[in-house]
Amino acid sequence: MTSSRPIDRRAFLRGIGGMALALPVLDAMGAEVAESIPRRFCALYTANGMSLPRPEHGIDEWSWFPRAQQNGEFVFGRSTEPLSPFRKQLSFLGGLHHPSGLKSDPHVCSDMWLTGAPLHNPRPGTYNSVGLDQVVAQHTKQHCRQPSLVLSIDAGTGFLSRTGTISYSLEGRPIPAENNPRRVFDRLFRGDRASLQSERDALKRRIKLVDAVVESAKSLNQQLGKSDRERMDQYLTSLNEVESRLIASEHWIDIPLKKQDYSHLNLNATNEGEPAEYYRNMFDLIALAFDADITRSVAFMLNREDGMGISDTFPLKLGLPNTHHSLSHAGDKAGQLAFAKYDLFLSQQLAHFFTRLTEYQDRDGSVLDNTLVLFGSGASTTHNPRNLPTLLAGGSRLGLKHGTYWRNGESRMSNFYLSILHTLGIAQESFADSTGTLTNSIFSRA
Repeated sequence: MTSSRPIDRRAFLRGIGGMALALPVLDAMGAEVAESIPRRFCALYTANGMSLPRPEHGIDEWSWFPRAQQNGEFVFGRSTEPLSPFRKQLSFLGGLHHPSGLKSDPHVCSDMWLTGAPLHNPRPGTYNSVGLDQVVAQHTKQHCRQPSLVLSIDAGTGFLSRTGTISYSLEGRPIPAENNPRRVFDRLFRGDRASLQSERDALKRRIKLVDAVVESAKSLNQQLGKSDRERMDQYLTSLNEVESRLIASEHWIDIPLKKQDYSHLNLNATNEGEPAEYYRNMFDLIALAFDADITRSVAFMLNREDGMGISDTFPLKLGLPNTHHSLSHAGDKAGQLAFAKYDLFLSQQLAHFFTRLTEYQDRDGSVLDNTLVLFGSGASTTHNPRNLPTLLAGGSRLGLKHGTYWRNGESRMSNFYLSILHTLGIAQESFADSTGTLTNSIFSRA
């Protein structure tokens, strides 16, 4: 690498365990790569849809979707009012849906939110297909320390139709999520825990252990029944994710992290404590990871479907009369108003996140300017798979023109996702069941 000849951008290393790993971006690769500005993606999911009160309730101002345009601009509903300072940095999109979602069990909406999950198995032994965040990760992992960061309120994977993660691998298998702020911090910023050499040795020992477990599992797999094989598949997926992170970490271990201020973090916050404190610490960790360019792909599941998990009780902690899933089923005015007030709480947490991303700066603007933040749900009202509540923020330096409420009849969510990939510079011809990109939208106006 001491030669003056630039290194091929497509050069790769053969990692321990036989995995191909793209090289990190180094100065020797030339100015074109070294001076490029990161393009990032973050997917945020909330379960059970949003409050969209019926006209007879007389509380249209509490609808999550914006109201009628005034002076050429949409009017924020009361549940999204905290996002109003970011009007020019976000857009609402209506009428989106997954065609497969119309024919599926409504409880699988979180499973397919980032994938468009086909009703048939994409390959033998799998249910799902690759998630949008992991497609992004495959194209950005050579530039950063960790391919992706997968978070959720309850951690792990959950189970089919009651998933605990929204991220799915290239093989369509659920990727385990993390939910503990301290463990997330240690994973992202653990360079000060030991000397570089001892950490390198620890990484090698762990990789060797993972390889040994994988080999044992392969021989054991021949004797397992179907349900046990599925459990082993999930376990191996988890091991593969660990191995990928360990190999990436080893190649970045001698490159110092960006100096940052962590004093505002409370790493003792848990999902059993005060909801706002927990969410804001998790969002702060994501913002710090983006600012330090540790990863460029994040998926965070804020709530789980159908009353599963600890976040179902969050409305009660906020003084609302019922759990999250129960509020989503409320058909009366009082219930829908309470549901909308939980939407308001989530909007407040999003506003905090957007503020953080605005405070951190890239060379050509804020981190938010070079990041696409997707927020939404896999249902609109009570397991309805049509008109999925969707918000896209950031990306002004990537060519997006925000401040609109876009809706063009019914459109495929996969077309929207393909537009996101193209905006991030990922020139895929299709994604899931896409038929093209969104037309006459915030993307085509760029």
